[in-house]
Amino acid sequence: MRDTQEFDAFYAASARRVLGQVYAMIGDRAEAEDAVAEAYARAWDRWTSVRDCDSPEAWVRRVAYRTAVSAWRKAVNRLRAHRREVAGQYLDQPSPDHVALVGALRRIPDAQRRVVVLHHLVGLSVAEIAGETGTSQNTVKTWLARGRKALAAHLTEDDHLAVGGSDRGI
Repeated sequence: MRDTQEFDAFYAASARRVLGQVYAMIGDRAEAEDAVAEAYARAWDRWTSVRDCDSPEAWVRRVAYRTAVSAWRKAVNRLRAHRREVAGQYLDQPSPDHVALVGALRRIPDAQRRVVVLHHLVGLSVAEIAGETGTSQNTVKTWLARGRKALAAHLTEDDHLAVGGSDRGI
């Protein structure tokens, strides 16, 4: 019973944030929702070891990201089935800033997008990102610099958007 309550509290505290982060990293909300759901299911299956990680949330985010970008997640039949299931559901309209940021993020390379989201929206340090992505800190710094430069080219002053603002949940 204690594990269930502990996991439920962890899920309630982190699921929306992780969904926003994965959505920002991959650019497709439906795929992000599926990947995050799968990651939390895997976390529950392994909760006794996941809860002892330095950051269970980072574990879930990493699993969700890997799930979302794997080839089998791209299968056409899976996407069609999901779209049929959510047809007619109401979603809040995104703000113009949100649309501009997501659009700009979609236009930069995957690796740069991932580190920009992890740094500016999730709030991870360069060292934490290096650990999560399995790359060196210098590589992360390079991708961050290139990603910020690429984002700047896609965001105009009319977008009124500052990357790294207070809306960390996208």
